[in-house]
Amino acid sequence: MLVHPQFDPIALELGPLAVRWYGLMYVAAFIAFIGLGRLHARRRPELGWNRTMIDDLLFYGILGVVIGGRLGEVLFYQPGHYFSHPAEILAVWKGGMSFHGGFIGVLVALAWFAHKQGRSFFQISDFVAPLVPLGLMFGRIGNFINGELWGRPASPDLPWAMVFPYVDAVPRHPSQLYQAAGEGLLLFTLLWLYTAWPRAVGKASAVFLIGYGVLRFSAEFFRNPDPGIFSGLPLGLSTAQWLCVPMVLAGLWLYARRNT
Repeated sequence: MLVHPQFDPIALELGPLAVRWYGLMYVAAFIAFIGLGRLHARRRPELGWNRTMIDDLLFYGILGVVIGGRLGEVLFYQPGHYFSHPAEILAVWKGGMSFHGGFIGVLVALAWFAHKQGRSFFQISDFVAPLVPLGLMFGRIGNFINGELWGRPASPDLPWAMVFPYVDAVPRHPSQLYQAAGEGLLLFTLLWLYTAWPRAVGKASAVFLIGYGVLRFSAEFFRNPDPGIFSGLPLGLSTAQWLCVPMVLAGLWLYARRNT
């Protein structure tokens, strides 16, 4: 049976400055976004993107991720705690970011960027779609290094079952790695190949919605569910799974509405 290595969350210390692995994963995600964006612009020159536009888009995206991700954590997962301790809402260094909140924040940022560029929303979101999953992969690797968001109990006979000693001695699914492989590497591969050729505007965005929603929904069966505002609803689904349902439905509707 495997045992989580219990990495030191601090990768590097420079005097009073502590550089954390999770922060480095965010940096890796942003670098991947820039690199893939430039490569995507070169392979699809008809889309009319340049380096300045990609750099500006990243700035807007970072704002959306940080503000939306934090507000999502506050509103979707721990509203009672944060409304009782409002000063902690700004304490992002203590952790607590929601993908679905960050996703909503990014949608708002993309809409604003599209307005400034004089383009349609889906022209922007289609370009962004294949650039995002590798960043999600790095984020899940950061979760694994931190030993957080661990999985549900697994059979001791599962070859890759892992004990997280700071939680308990129960073998668990390393769900962070499942998500890194699924909504990270697999989704990236599918979208990168899908967007290599011209598609109707909105199609790539629809594939991202469907792909992420299905993969995250599936991964939640192996991940220890986070408490949240929808966790008490019937069917035994987690809050994240309930939030994935409208993503998939919206993706299916969008894909069907767009011309091939």
